Amino acid sequence: MKTIKVNIVTPDGPVYDSEVNMVIAKTVTGEMGILPGHIPTVAPLVVGAVRLDSDKQTELVAVSGGFVEIRPDKVTILTPSAETASSIDLARAKEALNRAEQRLQSKQSGIDFKRAELALKRAMNRINVKEGNI
Repeated sequence: MKTIKVNIVTPDGPVYDSEVNMVIAKTVTGEMGILPGHIPTVAPLVVGAVRLDSDKQTELVAVSGGFVEIRPDKVTILTPSAETASSIDLARAKEALNRAEQRLQSKQSGIDFKRAELALKRAMNRINVKEGNI
C-alpha cells in the first residue's frame, strides 16, 4: 500500500516523523482524512487527536491546534504542542484537568475563562489520547 510521510513539529522540535498509510486530523471544519496523493491543502487544526494509521499499528498524537499542510507525498503539522500517546503522563494530565475545572468553577474575579476552557480541552484531549478514547 502507498504511504505518505508525516512530520509533526512544535516550537521545541520534531515530535513525530514517519511514513503512514493514512492521517486523520481534526480541523476547524471537521475531521479530515488524508491519503497519499491528496491535493495540496492548508487547514487550521483544533485541539484534538491526530490518528496515524500504518500497516503495523495506529498511533495517536495529542495536538493543541496549529496548522496542517498537505502535499501529495507529505503531511506537515505545525502545532504549539504535541505529545504521542506513549509520552503522556496520565497523572499529570488528570491534575491539569482538575486545576482547569476548579478555575472554571471559581467565582473569583480576574479569572480568564477562555484560557481555563482551553486548558480543560487540552487536558481532556491528552487523557483521551493516552487512554485511546478518540
